[in-house]
Amino acid sequence: MQNQTTPKPRGLFEYILTYHRGLFATVFLLPLSVLYGSYLSLRNRLVVWLNTAPQQHAKRVEKVVAQVNEWKQSGSTQKLTTSRSGWFTMSELVPAYKKTHRAIEMNMRDIIEINFEKQTIKAEPLVNMGQITAALNKKGWTLPVVPELDGLTVGGLINGFGVESSSHKYGLFQYTVQSLDVVTAEGKLLHCSPHKNADLFYNIPWSHGTLGLLVAAELKIIPCKKFVRLHYQPLSGLKNIVAEFEAASRNTNAQFVELLQYSLHEAVLMTGNFSDAPGKHGIVNRIGNFYKPWFYKHVETYLHQNKEGIEYIPLRQYYHRHTRSLFWEMEEIIPFGNHPLFRAVLGWALPPQISLLKYFETETTKRLREQYHVVQDMLMPVSLLEKSLQYFNEHYKLYPLWVCPMSVYAYPNENGFVKPFTKPDGTADELFVDIGAYGTPKAANFNGNEALHNLEQFVIANKGYQALYAKTLLSRNDFRKMFSHQSYDCLRQSLPLCEKAFSDVYGKVGGNARVSPSEYRNA
Repeated sequence: MQNQTTPKPRGLFEYILTYHRGLFATVFLLPLSVLYGSYLSLRNRLVVWLNTAPQQHAKRVEKVVAQVNEWKQSGSTQKLTTSRSGWFTMSELVPAYKKTHRAIEMNMRDIIEINFEKQTIKAEPLVNMGQITAALNKKGWTLPVVPELDGLTVGGLINGFGVESSSHKYGLFQYTVQSLDVVTAEGKLLHCSPHKNADLFYNIPWSHGTLGLLVAAELKIIPCKKFVRLHYQPLSGLKNIVAEFEAASRNTNAQFVELLQYSLHEAVLMTGNFSDAPGKHGIVNRIGNFYKPWFYKHVETYLHQNKEGIEYIPLRQYYHRHTRSLFWEMEEIIPFGNHPLFRAVLGWALPPQISLLKYFETETTKRLREQYHVVQDMLMPVSLLEKSLQYFNEHYKLYPLWVCPMSVYAYPNENGFVKPFTKPDGTADELFVDIGAYGTPKAANFNGNEALHNLEQFVIANKGYQALYAKTLLSRNDFRKMFSHQSYDCLRQSLPLCEKAFSDVYGKVGGNARVSPSEYRNA
């Protein structure tokens, strides 16, 4: 029902999207997503096949270098960006600069080499998590950190941010990188590692492509097994939840640690390890099967029953346990999506393509999203978890919350955008926690922009970080307070033509650098 604060839809289409989004998604968006997803999959396979895979990597790098040199010869008047469409970003927003900057074509979608002796995989930047897990898991190997969605790319996770339930043990995705190949604005191909071009190597993470064009990355791989043995532990009482979570997160004997917070004083802690197939008394739960309940709903049953449990989940299905429901965002898109009948008939079609969800945004749904909807990940020192959860409860009242531990390691010589937390006694603590808030807050008189501004100030004051895939209202000055720029600024000044070729990070994520899908579509 429309209230005084709800914008009035403009026409029938906006009315349907605003008040009958579940029907629109079911009848129109899901079939279109299936067709579009099939097209994208076929296109990607065709691109790989036509380029004859890794043997052509050197030629593709030469093509990138040639395009940069053409830019130099033409006067270097435009900033540079990759040719990948802005619709494929994971953010709710779309990069405005994709329409104004000079596009560098980079059809670089191949796994170049898997070296089991070195325990590394070398991949081009547009290789995604689905490609890598498909190539590695069947051979008994995996990445130490595998972020949730198949479509997340190596380049995006390195230049941006990547976290998963193994990050308490291995850190963010960036810490799995062994070496990088980067084409600079000068048109030079540089190999970067802790031992060669180290400053560039350490400053690429979080840089959002503002130091050079990433053309290859060598990543660490580790042995794995076919299943994850997952232990569910319901918890009550905020102090108890925080204590149990921190103890589990500091125990690196657990391969996976994750907490789903269902209210300020109720949560379920999950810890897991690689495992072979269970014996006859073990419970196998193939949570990725389309007819299964959404994972966070399944986890909640342990809370309602107030009992612990152990299940064995196929590894790849564990990695994608939140994919079908987009964590819990699907409940707002298709409110009846977890109904057993819907899952049985159309569960296989979930989730809809994120790019299409963005494309069909209207002016009315844009205003509703900006005022009432939240998609944010805030990275806080674990010692401030209790304080942070209380803040979210008071100002957002949005549940579940995704609570995922992660380590932030210090790079040499003050390099890098993020650093360990320094406690009042001067000691460093590497353990942080990602608090993911997704959905419609229930706090009284909630205003999205006002709440986000206040949350960002809370994060700055408590030495945390904001995941930059999401919307930010930070001023340039506050952005520089949140993220360390010391080595980054020096590097941009020292790399020839870098400042002419690339905006700085704030120029790509802050202010007007990202716009709503409706603004981008109509520009």
